[in-house]
Amino acid sequence: MSHRKFEHPRHGNLGFLPKKRCRHIRGRVRSFPADTKAVKPHLTAFIGFKAGMTHIVRDLDRPGSKMNKKEVVEAVTIIETPPMMGVGFVGYKDTPNGLRCVGSVWSQHLSEECRRRFYKNWRNSKKRAFTKYSAALSTEIGAEAIKKKEQKIIEQSSVIRLLAHTQMRKLNNKYVGQRKAFLMEIQINGGEDAAEKVAFAKQLMEK
Repeated sequence: MSHRKFEHPRHGNLGFLPKKRCRHIRGRVRSFPADTKAVKPHLTAFIGFKAGMTHIVRDLDRPGSKMNKKEVVEAVTIIETPPMMGVGFVGYKDTPNGLRCVGSVWSQHLSEECRRRFYKNWRNSKKRAFTKYSAALSTEIGAEAIKKKEQKIIEQSSVIRLLAHTQMRKLNNKYVGQRKAFLMEIQINGGEDAAEKVAFAKQLMEK
C-alpha cells in the first residue's frame, strides 16, 4: 500500500456515491409490488420513522451453517409507523413512454397538517389551499364534475394509487418535531378492475 506509484484498483462501489447525508428525511418509492387479480384490493406501502435500535436473541434458521438452530444476537431497528389518512386517489394509464396521469380526486376536507405540506412558510401564508376545491364539492355542479372525473379514471386507468398522509400529532417520536405531514402515493394492488380499486380508495378517504 505504501509503495504504489503508477496504478491501483479502486476500493468501494461507485454506485453509492456521493457519500453524504441525504437532503430529505423521506425517501422515494421507486417501485411497487407486481399487481395481481387473485387477491382483494389492498395497500402496498406505508410510512415509518426510525425510533431507535436494540438487539434481539433469535434462533437462526440457516441450513448448512454451523450456527443453524442455535441462538444468535443481532442488531435490529425499531420503526414507528404513525396512523395514516387517505385524502384522495390518482389514476395512471400505460403508454409507450411509461405511466401517465389520467386525473386525481381529493377529499372535501383536508386537515391542517396535510395543508401545511403545500406551503413553505405556513405562518406567513394565507392558508387558502383547497378552499375553492372544497367549496366546489358542496355544490351540485362540483359534485357532478368530480363524478365525471372518477368515471374517466375508471375507464382509462390501469394503475390506481391512494394519496395518504401521516398524522404527525399521533407520532410518539420526540425527535420528529414537525407538524407538516408527509404525503405519498400508495399503489392499490388486487381486485378485478379499476372500479373495484377506486371503490376501495374511496372507503379509505378521510379515515
